[in-house]
Amino acid sequence: MEMENKNSNIKHRLHVIIAEADSPAGKAFDIILLIAILFSVLIVMLDSVASISEKFSHLFFILEWTFTIFFTLEYLLRIYITNKALKNYILSFYGIIDFLAILPTYLSLVLVGSHFMMVIRIFRLIRVFRILKLGRYVGATQVLRESFMSSRHKIAVFLEIIFTIVVLMGSIMYIIEGPENGFTSIPRGIYWAIVTLTTVGYGDIAPTTIAGQFIASTIMILGYAIIAVPTGIMTSELNKTGKKNKVNLNTQICEICQCDSHDDDAKFCKICGHSLSDQIV
Repeated sequence: MEMENKNSNIKHRLHVIIAEADSPAGKAFDIILLIAILFSVLIVMLDSVASISEKFSHLFFILEWTFTIFFTLEYLLRIYITNKALKNYILSFYGIIDFLAILPTYLSLVLVGSHFMMVIRIFRLIRVFRILKLGRYVGATQVLRESFMSSRHKIAVFLEIIFTIVVLMGSIMYIIEGPENGFTSIPRGIYWAIVTLTTVGYGDIAPTTIAGQFIASTIMILGYAIIAVPTGIMTSELNKTGKKNKVNLNTQICEICQCDSHDDDAKFCKICGHSLSDQIV
């Protein structure tokens, strides 16, 4: 019993340090994690530059494995401190990102060049911003996420309309211009329609007939109008969500169900009722 209580206490203290940031130790851990992520990504970028890699390849190799071992230990500790780890962490969004952050280095033992995939570690910054609860970042992220979810049906309809337009215009241009003017197939015509509608205009394909140029002009003008539609939808939802949302700045995470959206003055988890930690490590 005494050993079980000791293990439980160790697990609890690790949870406060690794999963939360209200304590000095938790904040320090997250700062170290942030620095490690940034440096590991920087090393991968520098390693891709031939002139730098030739001089410091051995150093980069050592540093890459050092960071990988650090992230691997952190990943295993998160599994240890998480209740029902498979469901609540390993298969969660953050769990998958953490796993992908360490996978490329191990793959590089059998697949040459796969270590460059370690730039995916930059996505781990999402976790750091969430854990640190930096008011302006977390608040903006919550508002943006909820606004997107609220407007997803409108955006889906908008994308369906855009898809219909580019398929239709691409097909028409294939008929009008033909292979002799670069429109060798309907997919090629759809590619041109997308490039033109988004006002990117690579110029690798261009209509030469009067009818084709008229359609191109119409699509270009339509492109400016279309850009404003999703912007208007998101702006409207952002205004609605921003007015009704209250940003909670605490970092408490329930050790049982992993809920992390508690009010600042909460003492118990809103999902399972478990007592929230007030312990400062």
